[in-house]
Amino acid sequence: MQLKGKKIVVTGADGFIGSHLVESLLNEGANVKAFVYYNSFNSWGWIDSFDKKTKDSIEIFAGDIRDPNGVKTALNGADVVFHLAALIGIPYSYHSPDSYVDTNIRGTLNVLQAARDLGLEKVLVTSTSEVYGTAMYAPIDEAHPRQGQSPYSATKIGADSLAESFYRSFQIPTVIVRPFNTYGPRQSARAVIPTIITQLLGGNTEIKLGALDPTRDLVYVKDTARGFIELAKSDASIGQEVNISTNFEISIGDLANHIIHQINPKAKIVSDSLRKRPDKSEVERLIGSNVKLKSLTDWVPNTKLEDGLAKTIDWFRDSANRASYKSGIYNV
Repeated sequence: MQLKGKKIVVTGADGFIGSHLVESLLNEGANVKAFVYYNSFNSWGWIDSFDKKTKDSIEIFAGDIRDPNGVKTALNGADVVFHLAALIGIPYSYHSPDSYVDTNIRGTLNVLQAARDLGLEKVLVTSTSEVYGTAMYAPIDEAHPRQGQSPYSATKIGADSLAESFYRSFQIPTVIVRPFNTYGPRQSARAVIPTIITQLLGGNTEIKLGALDPTRDLVYVKDTARGFIELAKSDASIGQEVNISTNFEISIGDLANHIIHQINPKAKIVSDSLRKRPDKSEVERLIGSNVKLKSLTDWVPNTKLEDGLAKTIDWFRDSANRASYKSGIYNV
């Protein structure tokens, strides 16, 4: 499938990965409708940061992924949908799991049902490496067992299963896209890399973090967006679940020290028990196999970790970019 000229809806377009994906799709020549979360401020999230020419080239649909009527209206006339809208914060899922069921499971069902009713050509549903839990073997391939180690990951497992069921039951041309830990400009302060960077740039010399031993497979956001696009283009991806990963892992402690060295080598890490997950909920190791993605597409990760971190730090150095980040508190 070629994306040039296709009518494409991106749910969660106002978010971190979604906003980068919108830009990448525009570069492909697609006609993009950005499904953003309706709110009384009329905020379009990160799309508000786009230049006027780019914003004018996007059709904006403000709605709520939990509402099937709005979802079907948004998808009417579309060829392809990239479904990224979700609640993502793991700590928040501990005390508000109902919200995750409504958004992540019900929202995905709404997209799948609308795509079925409207006859879309392709549906790409966003998963997460958190569905695997702590690695039972490494690198983690798509056959790895699922482990719901947080209410968040449990709802994403449920959403993935719905997507699979719609492919098997109704032949909906579905792809489950499973990014590992994406990072880069615009990422939420709830993620570890912005947490470290904003504390350092805010002048803190004691950087508060949770567990330092867990490892993560970090993918630069432009590479993640390109992975989505390559899977959309691939006819062989239909009915598949596919990792986007680098096959490289780094501990949170080593990652923090790397960033500290670039910004303020005198800073020290302080362990904050408030930021630690419950013992059985912590995912201790994530490193993903990208063999399947490479077999289906021409994708390779273009951005080395040190280069991606440098680009991310440079973005955060602009005080206008980090103005909305609350580095002095624990962002749940």
